[in-house]
Amino acid sequence: MLSIAKQNYVAQVLDLLKLEAEAINQAVERLDPQQVDRAIELLVNCRGKVVLTGMGKSGIVARKIAATMTSTGTLASYLHPADALHGDLGIVGATDVAIALSNSGETEELISMLPCLIHRRVPIIAIVGNVKSTIARKADLVLNAAVAKEACPLNLAPTTSTTVALAIGDAIAMTVMQVKGLTPEDFALNHPAGRLGKRLTLRVQDLMHGGEDNPTISPHASWLEVVSAISKGGLGAVNVIETDGHLLGVITDGDLRRAIQETAPTNLNQLTASSIMTRKPIVVTPDCLAYEALQLMENRPSQIAVLPVVDRERVCVGLLRLHDIVRSGL
Repeated sequence: MLSIAKQNYVAQVLDLLKLEAEAINQAVERLDPQQVDRAIELLVNCRGKVVLTGMGKSGIVARKIAATMTSTGTLASYLHPADALHGDLGIVGATDVAIALSNSGETEELISMLPCLIHRRVPIIAIVGNVKSTIARKADLVLNAAVAKEACPLNLAPTTSTTVALAIGDAIAMTVMQVKGLTPEDFALNHPAGRLGKRLTLRVQDLMHGGEDNPTISPHASWLEVVSAISKGGLGAVNVIETDGHLLGVITDGDLRRAIQETAPTNLNQLTASSIMTRKPIVVTPDCLAYEALQLMENRPSQIAVLPVVDRERVCVGLLRLHDIVRSGL
């Protein structure tokens, strides 16, 4: 039974990390530049999808590479070799490109599948640990993923070999992404739930309170009517608009409290929305990015918690709260 002294745990982990890192460095030297260039050109010019396949741990690596490609602008999917031989080959078309992963290069299920891909004239890129293997010989292009030793102390469990295969796959995916000119905005479209995706896709119109939920009031309204409008809206603020809907100002809870505090009790009946409101407030349009609206609220000497939303004619169409943006996960 293999064992190591407890005090050597950290040293063992670090040594294995160095072993895998060195294997990736050696892969850089082993890769044939011409094969790499041709593989990238094949993938960039692929008119269909990239089909990745592999068994066992190589299959798991293939799934991850497929996911990376799909999220970075290259349509890709994983095809299990065994399932392929029982009907799933139907997803493979003549405009596709296949990437087959196998450390030994002699995986039986893959070898059985290759003639079907060749019959469909699907170009095959092999990422293998043995460039003289059956899979390598049948492939159109070969990327050398050979390793001198697995990180496994028995030199049996796929560890270093899967790390190198994954690193090569990631490098290919990122190069194709760069050649295709994928932008942060393009990336965000495939990641709408992530913070980056929301920052680049979520707009004010997605979060604002518009229509019947947009609290508005006349500039001639009394302070009691302002209280009622703010309470009814439940947003902590109300937009002050002209009869034609154009924005005149905004009143927040704080504006109302300060106005009442600064007004003599005998003069409260003279207090109107026009005298309370903040004139010419900071505004946003519905198509403005929510992240940009957040910056308008926060990047200023005195932060603000609400923004009136207006169209290009400055007609008030809604109200956006800082709370709405925070709740969105932005």
